[in-house]
Amino acid sequence: VQLVESGGGLVHAGGSLRLSCAASGFQFSSYQMWWYRQAPGKEREWVAFINPSGTVTQYPASVKGRFTISRDNAKNTVYLQMNSLRSEDTAVYYCNRVDNWGQGTQVTVSS
Repeated sequence: VQLVESGGGLVHAGGSLRLSCAASGFQFSSYQMWWYRQAPGKEREWVAFINPSGTVTQYPASVKGRFTISRDNAKNTVYLQMNSLRSEDTAVYYCNRVDNWGQGTQVTVSS
């Protein structure tokens, strides 16, 4: 199993970023996927969930209405569209399947 995140970077507050997670080594379309993040000195927290078909998504209150998770099962890729970014969104973002994690991608939001 391999999960490879990309798309992170430095953005001003109020800006947007789109993260991607390319998956391989398993039947991607059969698995629910999550995005998590971890800020310095804080525990890892989930920020988005999507079911295998992409018809069900869930978000915590901290990002609901600003973040959108989606997937393309033909491309074995899950995405996280992040809008109206805030300084508190600064973290390393990871995609997750069961107990498999990618290496993460850094998102830094400057105020």
